[in-house]
Parts: sequence; C-alpha cells; structure tokens
Amino acid sequence: MENTFHILLIEDDPAHAELIQRAFEDRGDKSSLTTAFTLLEAREHLKKFQPSLIIADWRLPDGDSSELLHEEGENKPTIPIIIMTSYGNERNAVEAIKSGALDYIVKSSESMTDMPHIAERAIEQWKIRQEKEEMQVTLAEREAQFRLLAENSSDMISRHDATGIFLYVSPACRAILGYEPDELINTSVTPLVHPEDAKQMMDLLATPDWDDTTVTVDYRLLHKNGDYIWVETTARLFFDENNNRQEFQASSRNITERKESAEALQRAHIDLQDAYDKTIEGWVRALDLRDRETEGHTQRVTEMAVKLAKTVGCSDKEIIHIRRGALLHDMGKMGIPDDILQKPGPLTDNEWAVMRKHPELAYQMLSKIKYLEEAITIPYYHHERWNGSGYPHKLKGNDIPLHARLFAVVDVWDALSSDRPYRKKMPINEVIEYLRKESGNLFDPDMVDKFIPLITND
Repeated sequence: MENTFHILLIEDDPAHAELIQRAFEDRGDKSSLTTAFTLLEAREHLKKFQPSLIIADWRLPDGDSSELLHEEGENKPTIPIIIMTSYGNERNAVEAIKSGALDYIVKSSESMTDMPHIAERAIEQWKIRQEKEEMQVTLAEREAQFRLLAENSSDMISRHDATGIFLYVSPACRAILGYEPDELINTSVTPLVHPEDAKQMMDLLATPDWDDTTVTVDYRLLHKNGDYIWVETTARLFFDENNNRQEFQASSRNITERKESAEALQRAHIDLQDAYDKTIEGWVRALDLRDRETEGHTQRVTEMAVKLAKTVGCSDKEIIHIRRGALLHDMGKMGIPDDILQKPGPLTDNEWAVMRKHPELAYQMLSKIKYLEEAITIPYYHHERWNGSGYPHKLKGNDIPLHARLFAVVDVWDALSSDRPYRKKMPINEVIEYLRKESGNLFDPDMVDKFIPLITND
C-alpha cells in the first residue's frame, strides 16, 4: 500500500503527541500527521480538510473524543476513528466502538511507536468495510428494483435455489398458475412440471455448465385447477464468490394459446401435405388407367427410388421430393396421343420423337406448381444419360441432377424386369449384367454400384 494518507491526531499530552509524531517521521513515508490538542482545535482542522484517519485520545480537556462520532454523521462516521485509552478504560473504548469507532488502542510506548503500522492497517480495514457496505447498499437497491419490477410485471418472476426451490414468486403467479405466492414459497418447481417435460428440466438443473448463464425453455406447468399450461421461461443462473451455483432467477409467461395455435398450424400443414400427396396419387392412377401397359410401374419405381435415396445419404426432405418426383416421372405422357401411348408394338421413329416430348410436357404441366418445384427434377431429367445421349437436353455426367441420375437406374431396372406386350421381362441376372455394362456409359457408375445390392438382396 502506498502511504499517502493524512492523519489527524487528537492528543492533549504533548509527550505522547511527540512520540507518535516521531514514529511517523521515522517511517519516512508520504503520510502526513496533523496534531490537535483539544476537540475545539480538531473541529477547526476538520473544517479545512478531511483526513484519511482520526486517532483520538479518549479523554480531552474539553470533552470526550466520542463526540466526534456523532458529529461525523447522523448514523455513522464518514472518517475512520481510532480511540486511544489508558489502561483500565477499555470499557469506554468498547462503547465507543459500538457507537462507530473503528478500533481502540491501549496507550503504551510500544503501541504509540507502532502507530504508523496501526494507522495503515486501520485505513485498509476501513476501505474493506466501506466496500462491503457499498456492496450491501447496491444489493439492497437491486433487490428493491427487482421486487418493484416483479410486483408490477404480467410475467411470473421467481427466484429459486440451485435445486429449484422457490425463494420468491411474484403476484403474477395468481393469474398464470392460480396459486398465491405464499403457497409456492419453499416448495420445489419440479412437481409442477409435466411428467413428459420433467427430464428436460431436471437435466437442465443438473447441467454443470450452461453454454450461457441465461437459457430460455418451453415446458408445461400444472395449474392449480388441475390443467397443464405451456409456459416460456427465461432463467439466469447466478454464482457465489466461490463460483458455485447460488440461485436461479426466472421470468415465465403463459404461451398456451401460442402453442395451441402453432400445433393447429402444424396439423393444417400436415393435412395440406397429405392433400398434395393424395392429389399426386390421383394423377398417377389416372395415368395408369390410360396406360395399362405400365400399370404398377410407378409404385414399384417410387419404392425403389426411396430405398436408393436412403442408401446414397439423401436427407428426409430430399426423399419427400424424390418420392413425389418418382410418382410423377411419367406425368408428361398425359399429353401423348392414345395411338402412340397405347400402341401394342414397337414405335416408329416419328412416334418415338413424339414420345420423347413427355419430359418437356411434364415440365409444362408441373413447373407452375410451387410445392413441386423441387420434385420436378425427376420428371424433367430422368431420360438424360451419363454419356450425353439422353433427352431432352443431352446433359452429361454430373451436369445431370443427382435425383434424376438416381432415378434413371431405377426406371430402367423396372422396365427391363417387367413384361410388355411386345417382349417378355429379362431375368434378374441379365438386368444386373446390363446395368453393369452401361455403368459409366448410360448411368452414373456410383448409382449403379449402390443400386445393385438392393436388387440382389431382395
């Protein structure tokens, strides 16, 4: 500690005053000592400056130095005061301490000689005391602010110990949970938590380190009327001086209506998705009725395309679009004339030219439907070939969208494995041989490698 403090010594005995003065001078530090021999002189000095410390003899010619304790402030002194007493007067000194004195010292040659060290320790002690008092005042102010906000908030404000016991709960608990605040104090929050949410809450309370000291969580709490309500709670974790969990402070609001609205919206979304899929299935049935040659083909290739998509690591969202695209892969054939689509024998070159328009017809039919914008990849590109010999755009290699490359292998597998009016189905070993032969030519070799185990294990 750098000794730059200023000390007021009140001592009516010149010999004692000189001994203390000499002790400070011998110390050789920057502290200064001003001496007053009476209370009157001390008061005059105090009008001119505020010392860091007052060292005062108990008995003075014009009164007791304890009078300064009451003059320093209405409640407590603002300057630390050490009382010096003669042996046998310790009782008076203790009374002075009760009135606000920092300490007392029994006069002796040793204590007076050691006065610089005593003063240094006293000033340091006073600083610590002041810091604690300021901290307590700050805490009290924060507590008052917390309660003011809590008492007037529509959210339920609560304080809990580290295990979840209610230490405080605001009046809003009446509106949110139906309880009076006193009914919850010293009880645990965990019995109120819905059984399905209890593990989540217990895990949260037990987690040694939160990613952040503030978390927000949705869960259900038991209302006094026996119903569960949804609440959204934002909780902050506080630690003590040893960095141990001390308490949680939480703000909770009723979000039951919001949750119910979200669930209703989710159900409506599911119903809408179901309606979309039912519509697609209706289109597929209409096409099957028109083109009985390929009846059952769409369902088979859809199931197998989904299997292959899972094998190559497509996401759940991608698989939804792959399934829709597979169901709709021949949708463009709705625009092909019956005499070509239902012809029992092989097609002529001109007829094939018309038939090859069905991917573009599919695009024209489906591209304006927003929920199919990602599924349209398969109807539009599934006749493109790895070597660029396909149609309608003669795309090559990885320029062909992944979902179309995947489906192309499945589509040809089913066509070769099925009876047609103009030919019989090929044996599975010949189908596999064909796929391997055309791997890297007509088909993406990676897709062929992943597809063949699916049909050899079936």
